Amino acid sequence: MESHLGRYEIHEELGRGEMGVVYKAYDPLIDRFVAIKTIDLQKLGEKEKDEYKARFYQEAKAAGRLNHPNIITIYDLGRKGDIAYIAMELMEGPELQDIVAENQPLSIGEKLDVAFQVAEGLAYAHEHGVVHRDIKPSNIMVLRGLHVKIADFGIARMESSLWRTQVDKIIGSPLYMSPEQIQSHPIDPRSDIFSFGIVLYQMLTGKLPFSGDNVNSVWYQIINEEPQKPSSLNPEIPDMLDQIVAKCLAKKPEDRYTNANELAGDLHSCRSILSHANTNTDHRNRYFESAGATNTRKITRVQLIWIIVLTALLSIGIYALIDQLFIDKFQE
Repeated sequence: MESHLGRYEIHEELGRGEMGVVYKAYDPLIDRFVAIKTIDLQKLGEKEKDEYKARFYQEAKAAGRLNHPNIITIYDLGRKGDIAYIAMELMEGPELQDIVAENQPLSIGEKLDVAFQVAEGLAYAHEHGVVHRDIKPSNIMVLRGLHVKIADFGIARMESSLWRTQVDKIIGSPLYMSPEQIQSHPIDPRSDIFSFGIVLYQMLTGKLPFSGDNVNSVWYQIINEEPQKPSSLNPEIPDMLDQIVAKCLAKKPEDRYTNANELAGDLHSCRSILSHANTNTDHRNRYFESAGATNTRKITRVQLIWIIVLTALLSIGIYALIDQLFIDKFQE
């Protein structure tokens, strides 16, 4: 393990993937911990390294300009030998992938809260000319209070550029690719919307909309087949949410949401409708509980006996008082 990358002191390894390693590191200049993502350039020739380096800086700078509460902030980038690296905000919390895998008991409303934040982050990035290209649960962090942060903006495109130079192979997560990614067609923000639709489907149902024994089988389904409605797997899902997922997963980009702002708007509307319905249900429940409490206020046998006894004693006392007054009056 590296001890330093630039000014950053490496403390521990956080994760490892095909493209490189993610470290927890300390920045002594700012006195804070950061996450460092590395990309290995070893297999490239010198000319290819120079070309990639230019592309790397271009993409990292574009991603670094993104300043949004639902996007992990990029602080710095650099290179040490054949290792290119990006320093970014360190997040303490699980990935959405972990929450889905562990089948965490999130309500439909909470899942919509998460989805809305992802859509908001995507909308902001797209408006600034940055397409993620690798939206998947492991690139979505869920922090305390269900606050969402999208990771790795711009990095998927950098990695794709690197590996296409080598072997001309498609880079991305096969289970979450859009049809145009699989077919090597031009990519725009609507590709992210398709990948988001797969993530949303998985969040709602616990299953992927497209699955198979191998990558080719999954890709065939993504390009040619329509998935089951989410509500057929989870009856709690309203029809409006079925429609949102279907629009995200349209095969042709022109049939999807035009942009992530429209998607966020529909998710917000769906969440509001659900919240209103739940509020009405809560009011009804409270009403029924109150009515039930009123109807069960019955006098018990013990209470009745005490009432009779107290009434009798009170009557005897009043009778004795009247009788005494009558005697006193007669003696006068």
